[in-house]
Amino acid sequence: MSAVTINLPESLFEQSESLAAAEGYTVDQFLPTAAGEKLAVLMTTSFLRSEAAAGRREAFDRYMAAVPDAPVVDSDRIV
Repeated sequence: MSAVTINLPESLFEQSESLAAAEGYTVDQFLPTAAGEKLAVLMTTSFLRSEAAAGRREAFDRYMAAVPDAPVVDSDRIV
């Protein structure tokens, strides 16, 4: 494991400390988790962009044509 020293604005540190405490973590445990979650979002976005770039419109249209027509169901109403 690597150690890193970072400078945080006081307000960001206080919010991190408060959220960490509410979850039963220390700031030292909370910040790596938050960084990991951000990395996961960025990596997922990158993956989806590369998959979209490799996609073919004809294949998409073929798959969508196979989906039966049905009303969209919302938790409170039917559209």
